[in-house]
Amino acid sequence: MAGKVALLLWAQTLGLAGAQTTQLLVQPPWTPPVLWDHVTLTCHGLGTAAATTWYKDGQRWRLQGPDRFRVTQSGTYQCHRPDTGLSPPVSVSNDRLVLQVPARALLEGDTVTLRCRSWQNKPVTWVSFYREEKQLQLFRDGTELSLSPLRLHHSGRYRCRGWVYSEGWKESESAPVTVTVHELFPVPVLEGPPEPTEGSPLNLSCLSTPSPLRPRAPLLHLFYRDGRLVGGPQGSPQLLLPAVGVSHSGNYSCEVRSERGTVRKSSALLRVTVRRVPLSGVSVSAQPPGAQVVLGDRLVLSCAVAAGTGPLSFSWHRGDSWALLGTGPRLELRHAGDNDSGHYQCQASDGDSMAKSVPMNVTVLVPVANATISPGALAQPVRAGDPVTLRCSVQVGSAPVTFTWLRNGSDVARGPLLELGDVHVGHSGTYQCVATNQLGQDGHRVFRAFSPELALTVTPRGHWDTAVAAGVAGSLLFLVLLLGVIVGCHWWHRLASRKHQERASPGPPAPPEEGEVLYTHVTMTKRTQGPTRTAPPQDTQVTYVELPGPHGRPRATSNIYGNVLGH
Repeated sequence: MAGKVALLLWAQTLGLAGAQTTQLLVQPPWTPPVLWDHVTLTCHGLGTAAATTWYKDGQRWRLQGPDRFRVTQSGTYQCHRPDTGLSPPVSVSNDRLVLQVPARALLEGDTVTLRCRSWQNKPVTWVSFYREEKQLQLFRDGTELSLSPLRLHHSGRYRCRGWVYSEGWKESESAPVTVTVHELFPVPVLEGPPEPTEGSPLNLSCLSTPSPLRPRAPLLHLFYRDGRLVGGPQGSPQLLLPAVGVSHSGNYSCEVRSERGTVRKSSALLRVTVRRVPLSGVSVSAQPPGAQVVLGDRLVLSCAVAAGTGPLSFSWHRGDSWALLGTGPRLELRHAGDNDSGHYQCQASDGDSMAKSVPMNVTVLVPVANATISPGALAQPVRAGDPVTLRCSVQVGSAPVTFTWLRNGSDVARGPLLELGDVHVGHSGTYQCVATNQLGQDGHRVFRAFSPELALTVTPRGHWDTAVAAGVAGSLLFLVLLLGVIVGCHWWHRLASRKHQERASPGPPAPPEEGEVLYTHVTMTKRTQGPTRTAPPQDTQVTYVELPGPHGRPRATSNIYGNVLGH
């Protein structure tokens, strides 16, 4: 079995693995073969074995002979098959000193032994090996030269020289043998997109196909960026980065190794520059949704970028001032105040470009407070038939605000105005308004403000007239008293003047003496509304006034009497 494998390897060497030509296989698998090794030649090609034609030293030797035979004579042999033609020649040596190379494909990384053999395996010593006339090694007792691992530069013409003993020592030299070292794999080529977009996948391929002389040779692939290992060793020739960033830019290369690492080849550098995606689609979202928040509650604004690559930075601004409110993708107002309402905007930047969001209007909703009723005080009492309108308002409160009117604690109307029209006694009572607004998402939070209570007393119209008359009578009484005082003073002055005249000259009778009482009375009539008519006589009101003496000195103690008669 081992012999058949060796023959097949040699066939691959001669025909470069699968070429459609006739091959001449040698067993044992050394080239050149030597006669004393009992060499067997096998013709391998298309067509029947019976159609094989053999040639020796360029001459037809056997016609339609067997496809295999054992060599008994040195010389150069070839075989022919009708479908694949003439095989390359194989020389069977019978020289005094022969340098042999394994009859198989020699590839990089292999270990190869060259052996210098004497005729009929006679003793040989002081063996020297040469390549292209350059001495490689000298052995006193050794006859083999190991080349490990093989490199391409090991290819060339080799020969050996040594002292062979055959009826005496004689220096001999072998015929040259050509050693050809084939590539295990070619220098790899790294391929991939030179300018991928940030966030996109990057796929690099390290292309290096194993030699057809050894197509199943296991190879390992390694990938480097700026000299640092970023992938492998691995059997796959692909390096896949699912999403690249700017940091993935650099000079990439790949290396292919044999399984044992004896053969290593690196690709040329591939410059990869990752391009950033320009920023676009910057938007702001709010929690709670709608960017409406009740006074004192928490509001969170979030900034998102639809397209663009990082690292990204964010800044928050409000209105046109562009004063910095915060950095980062989120802006949190833990306790929203009534001054926090406004248009908020987010700005995103990747260091190279910048984009702004559409402004978002934030509304801080204020619960209703300080409800009041106007007018706050009504004339007391309110006359039946008078129109009465009450208005309810709040000092603060976000719209919509609804109003409910209560009388004595029960609902009587809705709306900011309570129009009672011409009031009657039934409207009397305690009035209060309740202001309400519903805030938050879907209006799930309700706030109420109660106004101070307002008492309304409605007086019937007749009772009103009596009260008015009493008020008028009181006013007239005051006027009468005032008039009496004025008239009394006037008479006193006249009396003093008369007494002075009586002393000076005779005259008319004297006025009442000091201490006498002057009676004065006023008759009042009441004017009624409507057509003018004569009022019935009223009771007489009399005011009694004691006048002081002519010199202002009061007489003996006396009383001042006042009497007012009327309704």
